[in-house]
Amino acid sequence: MTGPSAPPLIVWFRDDLRLSGHPALHTAASSGAPLLCLYVMDEESGSLCPPDGRPIGSASRWWLAQSLRSLQESLTARGQTLVLRRGPAAKVIADLAQEIQASAVHWIESDIPSQAAVERDVSAALDEIGVAARSFPSDLLVKPTSLRNKEGRGLRVFTPFWKRVLSMGDPPQPLPAPKTLKAGPKVASDDLALWNLEPTRPDWAAGLRETWTPGEAAAQERLKDFLDNDIAGYASLRDRPDRDGTSRLSPHLRFGEISPRQVWHAANFAAARKPAIASGAAKFLSELGWREFSRHLLFDLPQLAEKNLQPSFDAFPWRRDAKALRAWQHGRTGYPIVDAGMRELWHTGIMHNRVRMVVASFLVKHLLIDWRDGEKWFWDTLVDADPGSNPASWQWVGGSGADAAPYFRVFNPILQGEKFDPDGTYVSKWVPELARLPATLIHQPWDATPMELAAAGVTLGKTYPEPIVDHKAARARALAAYAKTRSP
Repeated sequence: MTGPSAPPLIVWFRDDLRLSGHPALHTAASSGAPLLCLYVMDEESGSLCPPDGRPIGSASRWWLAQSLRSLQESLTARGQTLVLRRGPAAKVIADLAQEIQASAVHWIESDIPSQAAVERDVSAALDEIGVAARSFPSDLLVKPTSLRNKEGRGLRVFTPFWKRVLSMGDPPQPLPAPKTLKAGPKVASDDLALWNLEPTRPDWAAGLRETWTPGEAAAQERLKDFLDNDIAGYASLRDRPDRDGTSRLSPHLRFGEISPRQVWHAANFAAARKPAIASGAAKFLSELGWREFSRHLLFDLPQLAEKNLQPSFDAFPWRRDAKALRAWQHGRTGYPIVDAGMRELWHTGIMHNRVRMVVASFLVKHLLIDWRDGEKWFWDTLVDADPGSNPASWQWVGGSGADAAPYFRVFNPILQGEKFDPDGTYVSKWVPELARLPATLIHQPWDATPMELAAAGVTLGKTYPEPIVDHKAARARALAAYAKTRSP
């Protein structure tokens, strides 16, 4: 039934804050029924069990506020509005459905276990009041349940996983954004400012505002710019924090401002038109594959952020060293590439992926501090903190995860800096107190002579910290601890 007398439909937005590539919205709009677009801030449902159901971190809350405003603007341009409600999703949605006498609620499914449990609560609540629940497949390229091994489990090694994904063909093409949306009944909406998603006292988000423009339009623009200008050199430049060689799409993907399916099709289309960029596109899509791999892991392992995937690590002799942890968090370790990464993170809410591996390795192997402490810090400070990628990446570096880095791989922060920031450009930007040192010394300022330090205005231990740990000694200590853990 359509037309003026048709009962309204509710479209429940979640981590899919966009209009294009949104099958729940597209199908609802195509029905001709009046729509009510809804976002529920749910941190109360009993099904939201930690860790995968934990509240998002501070930097992500800032991003969410901007993304919701952007979505509201897009809806307003199409004659719609975004209703904001806070509380347990099942109760909020069922109450609203009764209030407006909705015939159905549409949403995109989540692959996150706790969010899937919330969906079941919502479906049950709607069933009790006779309102239809209609869900649509998640944004993943491949459903986790359709990619299993002979024992019925998800794959735990990336290379065969990605080969299987590639062999399954292209995912469906994303649907276009509806040009118009029929307005539904007017109802009360929360004031976004009262959700306190953004910091005020103090307002530490100035760097985030300088760095980012959240929202679907910015995501589309970023993808186009990357495919037009950067993807050709992606394979060679993606490891260089001193170069602008990455897509910077990760927070947009995290909040569903753009779908991985659109990214997939756009990259493949660009490579088909310009064969010269094919290798860059393939490498870029494999990085999208790591995001997919992590979400598949989370689907099977909801405790990914708390529980070692390899039980042998349960007895690992982690050190509890609050002082060293604070030095790492604040970029005061005395290792320039590590400190640059941590300061970039604090200022911008992001960190280059190569540097993420270096700082994570430093925490768990140089300092022997539990990977979970690092994961929690990243969860709170990253704008792209993903419930799958964040813990999976930390377990990978620490050696306890799926397809993990070998326990004996201890990144040398000096060599990593010299290799991937050879001119010291990255360190100079984020550790400006070292900027006057020559490139040959900027990654190991302790090797500079007193005259060289004085000329650069550096006083170790005062203007810049001395190393909080000796690399060789820390490496030996880490290898001994890992070897003991692996012993029968």
